[in-house]
Amino acid sequence: MPAPLLFVGSGVSQYVGAALGVGLFAVIPAMSVSWWRIGLSAVVLLAWRRPWRARPGRRSVLTAALFGVVLAAMNLSFYLAIEHLPLGTAVAIEFLGPVAVAAITGRSWRERVGIVLAAAGVVLLAGVTVAGTGWTTSTVIGLAAIAASGLFWAGYILLGRRVAVGGDGISGLAVGMTAGSIVFLPFAFGALPALTDGTSGLRSVALLLGVAVFSSVLPYTIDQWVLPRMTAAQFAILLALLPVSAAVVGAVMLHQLPTAGEVIGTVLVCLAIAMANSGRGQQPAATES
Repeated sequence: MPAPLLFVGSGVSQYVGAALGVGLFAVIPAMSVSWWRIGLSAVVLLAWRRPWRARPGRRSVLTAALFGVVLAAMNLSFYLAIEHLPLGTAVAIEFLGPVAVAAITGRSWRERVGIVLAAAGVVLLAGVTVAGTGWTTSTVIGLAAIAASGLFWAGYILLGRRVAVGGDGISGLAVGMTAGSIVFLPFAFGALPALTDGTSGLRSVALLLGVAVFSSVLPYTIDQWVLPRMTAAQFAILLALLPVSAAVVGAVMLHQLPTAGEVIGTVLVCLAIAMANSGRGQQPAATES
């Protein structure tokens, strides 16, 4: 299956997970929702892959653990950011992480031009507005958090590719998610009052499990399949398909017709992906360090 089509599926899966978790923020702090998404994903992946059976080497375990901590930090900082910033603004700023990866690691003019087009497309799709934005404490916190999330996203791409090309990437993902959930364990406790509240608590657990599967297990598993098959720059450009998926889902399921800016943004992203993938046969992506 072509990588762009897989990424559209990944994006749809993430937004299904987001829809399942819409009501959770009212009863569980956002950072705790993020931790349970990570922790339950680790449980699902460990039960599925049982990575200990492969007896991975110490180096691969440490790389996977670092990857998982970066992944968890990316999610936690993003959830913190969207408590203080409009979602569109946060998405556009966070995309600076993949932009930096593509700009630094890109080996052809197609990749470098492609990331510029993808970045412009994401800004249009995100509907970023700065009018009337004041420099409040909340804004500063949000900007700092989303800048950190963008940095962690860049690390996710680079470390995730090392895990993917180093062996069984999905088992490495299981190890990494486990490490990330352990490092950030204190964030779990904010959800305990809601999760122990009888029938309502069981419903919250079920929703969190759905969020974990659709927003983490499926998309990150797809990433581990795609990463060894292309360069880090090409993967970074493909990430621009995620906001495109959101626009498509909104138009089809919610009858939210796209604006002219969103249509132009979608065209730019598609053009960027076509340019970046036109040169994929030039060298094996798996040889990249």
